[in-house]
Amino acid sequence: MKKTLLLISMMLVLPVTLIGCATTSELEKVQAEQKLIDAKAEQALRDAQAAKAEADAAKLKADDATARAEKAEQAALERERAADEKAKRADATFKKSMKK
Repeated sequence: MKKTLLLISMMLVLPVTLIGCATTSELEKVQAEQKLIDAKAEQALRDAQAAKAEADAAKLKADDATARAEKAEQAALERERAADEKAKRADATFKKSMKK
């Protein structure tokens, strides 16, 4: 009885252990999938870096445009002040001429 039980258990254990082991082709398949995943990850990283570079360039352009707009606004305010002063002088000159 013990020998029969041992023989049956050996007959069950041996196939289970062989089925549980990965074959070479399965290992190669897993390695190929891993390489594909690595390649996709590297491509995603390169894409992300390129997008970051483009975003940085766009931010720099936006900062330059903001600076130019601020300078233009200051120049417009200066021209407005100069025009106001000129108008005040012209008004004062007109009032002087009207008094005479």
